[in-house]
Amino acid sequence: MEYIELGEVQLSFAELVWKHEPIKSGDLVKICEAELDWKKSTTYTVLRKLCEKGLLKNEDGVVSAIISKQEFYASKSEQFVDETFNGSLPAFLAAFSSRKKMSKKEIDELQKMIDDFKMR
Repeated sequence: MEYIELGEVQLSFAELVWKHEPIKSGDLVKICEAELDWKKSTTYTVLRKLCEKGLLKNEDGVVSAIISKQEFYASKSEQFVDETFNGSLPAFLAAFSSRKKMSKKEIDELQKMIDDFKMR
């Protein structure tokens, strides 16, 4: 998946869509007015931009995601590791764990993931 760059405002909007999808565009306008204090025109402008970026779609007045929240954040995480640690997941984990103590549960979850990948 190609990485999609979102600013803070666009990400807040995408989060609302992911939370409520599929949602009628009129209902989305009401939610954005209540939660973001946006005017109708702002909602439709941001919606149009995210549709152009390929994140969302607006078909017959119903807004939904083309890219799920999980897919979006997985791509964002992958890009971070690529750019910051030359794509090395072990280097990322070493840096992460040097500043944050991992619980036994987190270590067990990581071990399970590693074991699952080995079986593929």
